[in-house]
Amino acid sequence: MPLPRLWKGRSMQPSLTLCRAQEAHHRAVSRAATLDNLRIRADAAAAAWAKEGLAAGLREGRKLRSREFAHAHRTVGEPPLADLRSLSENPDRGHADVGRGGRR
Repeated sequence: MPLPRLWKGRSMQPSLTLCRAQEAHHRAVSRAATLDNLRIRADAAAAAWAKEGLAAGLREGRKLRSREFAHAHRTVGEPPLADLRSLSENPDRGHADVGRGGRR
């Protein structure tokens, strides 16, 4: 069955928390194993999850830094309206807005 177009070319990325939990699980399996081949496989799986955990930590840190960077540049405040009026090429700009209580 082919993958839907939405998911094609994308893979799910495990989180750092998941990687650490899986590594701890496989380390526990390795400690409790009585058979050598089971211990070897559990150690190899724990090492693989540790390696993936390092990549996940870098990935999550990069995502957090890029989100903070985007947020910092998005929240640049606009100058107050009075400051905008002084920058205008039209000297009458904004004067009609001031004291616009109503017509007589």
